[in-house]
Amino acid sequence: MRDSEIRRDFLREISDEKLTKYFEIARKAFEDIKINPPKGSHMEKVANDYLDMAKRYYEDAKYFKEKGDYVTAFASLNYLHGYLDAGARLGVFKVSTTEYFAFEEETR
Repeated sequence: MRDSEIRRDFLREISDEKLTKYFEIARKAFEDIKINPPKGSHMEKVANDYLDMAKRYYEDAKYFKEKGDYVTAFASLNYLHGYLDAGARLGVFKVSTTEYFAFEEETR
């Protein structure tokens, strides 16, 4: 097998280290977010729904990792982060850093 084939095969796998890294990023992101809209508002409901969905995907990711299905666990982590990123961009989550979220400083 050539080096390029080995590298390509490596890129097709989700390692334990990579999965652990993304679980840690998700954990830190969850710790950083705060519900931003006023209590009782429609947007507070949106924020709570986004957070609920993200937490459900986190639990799914843990379940699939435990079963050894790293691909589905990684997909679940990406879905959860989609909810967190969307909430941060929409402004329903207040965040203190862009380190765990996909947007620039001026959009917070």
